[in-house]
Amino acid sequence: MSPWEKLLERPHSREHFVQLGGTDELCLAQNVGLYLWEGLKRGGGALVIATPEHWERFRCELVRLGADPESLIGDRRLVVFDAQATLSRFTIAGTPDWQLFENVIGAAIRQVLTRNQDAGLRAYGAMVGLLWNARQFAAAIRLENLWNKLLAESAFSLYCAYSIDVFGKDFEAAGLDAILRAHTHLIPAGRSGNLESAFARAMDEILGPEADRLRSLIRTSPRSAWAIMPNAEAIILWLRKNLPGRAEEIVARARSHYRALLQADPAAAANG
Repeated sequence: MSPWEKLLERPHSREHFVQLGGTDELCLAQNVGLYLWEGLKRGGGALVIATPEHWERFRCELVRLGADPESLIGDRRLVVFDAQATLSRFTIAGTPDWQLFENVIGAAIRQVLTRNQDAGLRAYGAMVGLLWNARQFAAAIRLENLWNKLLAESAFSLYCAYSIDVFGKDFEAAGLDAILRAHTHLIPAGRSGNLESAFARAMDEILGPEADRLRSLIRTSPRSAWAIMPNAEAIILWLRKNLPGRAEEIVARARSHYRALLQADPAAAANG
């Protein structure tokens, strides 16, 4: 089991995770399913605010892991909200409002926590991703800050997701700075170390002996205000900022290697 899977199994209260789901939807479903199920089977509660499509993926993953989502929903240990409908309940002129957010989301969290006080609560939210997709970037970051305010006042952990492709040009340091500052951990976008392996191979092929020196430099580069992140994502951000002339070539080569690794993965083939 990877360190990231261990983190999702036993998150600390007030930890705030983010995953960029544009690369591998199956990976997102597996991670969120693990995160929710490990809390539920320990007697905790869960609040899921997702699109219908993502909730269906999460529900199937929970069933695969051994959960009975319908029974958990009936017992009010698992509460599921539609992301778009819920977002509309606390926005005014496109801007999330703290008091309305507290009335809607805070009340739901307190209700589930009251029933599962000792075992805690794990929340998943896709509303920030909806705002980001609509290019309402300021509203998305404001909503992240509202979540962080609620996290500071209540004992739960939170998992967010954005459909940002780590191989795409939108995945760059300046554009994502506010997202990376709003979270404690960036969860890997790829499964089983495949993304990191793909980038290591691409860097070796394109940069040759220089690749090892750059990897060492990337590991020691300061980014203390950002979320703790996997090596592959750190490499992409560093390359785009510090080696723009070679970054896209390396990213394109890594994407090709990553897709080949997914095709060779029986689980990906069965679910893709």
